[in-house]
Amino acid sequence: MTDVAPKQKLKLFNSLTRQTEVFEPVHPGEARVYTCGPTVYNYQHIGNMRAYVFADTLGRTLRWKGYKLTHVVNITDVGHLTSDADEGEDKMERMAAREGKSAWDIAAFYQADFEADLARLNVEPKQHPRATEYVEAMIAWGKSIAERHCYELESGLYFDVSTVADYGRLARAQTDDGESRIGDVEGKRNAADFAIWRRTPPGETRQMEWDSPWGRGAPGWHLECSVMGEALLGFPFDIHTGGIDHREIHHPNEIAQNQAYCCAGGLDDPRNSGARIWMHNNFLVERSGKMSKSSGEFLRLQLLVDRGYHPLAYRLMCLQAHYRSELEFSWDGLGAALTRLKRMVMAAAPLMEVQPAPDAAHPKFAPIRAAFAAAMSEDLGTPSALTALEEALAVKKVDAEIKRAVVGEMDAVLGLGLFGLTRADLRIRPKSATITEAEIEAALARRKEARAAKDFATSDAIREELAAQGVEVMDGDPLGWDWKL
Repeated sequence: MTDVAPKQKLKLFNSLTRQTEVFEPVHPGEARVYTCGPTVYNYQHIGNMRAYVFADTLGRTLRWKGYKLTHVVNITDVGHLTSDADEGEDKMERMAAREGKSAWDIAAFYQADFEADLARLNVEPKQHPRATEYVEAMIAWGKSIAERHCYELESGLYFDVSTVADYGRLARAQTDDGESRIGDVEGKRNAADFAIWRRTPPGETRQMEWDSPWGRGAPGWHLECSVMGEALLGFPFDIHTGGIDHREIHHPNEIAQNQAYCCAGGLDDPRNSGARIWMHNNFLVERSGKMSKSSGEFLRLQLLVDRGYHPLAYRLMCLQAHYRSELEFSWDGLGAALTRLKRMVMAAAPLMEVQPAPDAAHPKFAPIRAAFAAAMSEDLGTPSALTALEEALAVKKVDAEIKRAVVGEMDAVLGLGLFGLTRADLRIRPKSATITEAEIEAALARRKEARAAKDFATSDAIREELAAQGVEVMDGDPLGWDWKL
């Protein structure tokens, strides 16, 4: 079922060159991808999760194109401060103190929750190396670049960004605005210089600290991605992904470290950055301001489920926008995505037990499959690809085996898992609901009898009774749902 995919070259937008480029693997037949993972000090909000839906869609597309995929998503369990620059407390240490637990326990708990959210979003398993597993390698890396590219201050070892060519090209400017986001440490040579190693201040003890040539302390946040990317994928690898917020500080610093380690030249050759292509998904925005963890009860996947929305409705919501476009979150928008997913599940249901045909060539599907391939090949055009999937589901009077194969091929790329879902799966009971499903069904049965007897007064009374308990009765619903909470 990959006969359509290879016909068109895969084109991807490279944030480093600001151009859409044909994907040419560094190693023939392979695709090696690194995605910046979470700092596991808290639950992940849904804005974070958009990055992993995007990266998963990229990985699925690469495999659909026939590449052997190696995909790494790191776990930051040390080194990330409360800002994205070199200032504030270590996020892990701070949460450990707040909850009265060890930093190691905090990391284990929130990593497990993150991986559970990935599974609920149909994100395929990846390699999840932890930063703490690579501290010795980070120290060795620091030693290898210290003489030519670093200098030592009271607070630790710092990278001198003036020692590499084209620093900041990914962010497109070494602006005052960008530099103002980097901590002002006394003695730094350049405002943009950043920590390779942070020495534990005198009189303090961290839960996570190690001995190094620059004193006992912990690695800087940026160092882990360079070290793990090189160790697990080799330089240069194919694609590095992350949220657009990483494009301004974290990834330029990572690139600078990579250049120093490889003794590479400037970034006119993107391979000198450590990865051939850098890709970034745009922000998910929520106008009420609850997207940030600092807002208190922030939006996370479990909150969506508690409100009665299946997690895959959120995946679909992400796919409805191009990954480089800003996506606005609203409950109405999520509800519309859930309705769209329901329609797809209902259309796919008759095919669930059908064995897919080995050859899906059919004149009715040829233009649909070509449109799908064109959309995904042009920088992961998921909005148009979803339309093609719906068109395939709507095709009539064709062999079920062929239709099953075509829909399965498209669904495998988009990751909605249509053949693993039922209508019942999508009807999630909101946490706030007090009425039982049995009570709802009994009331609906009485209402149906009243309507059959043309007793519309009783029918309306039952409808109002249910509405008062949070149940919306949907007469004439084209999806065939009788009610929703």
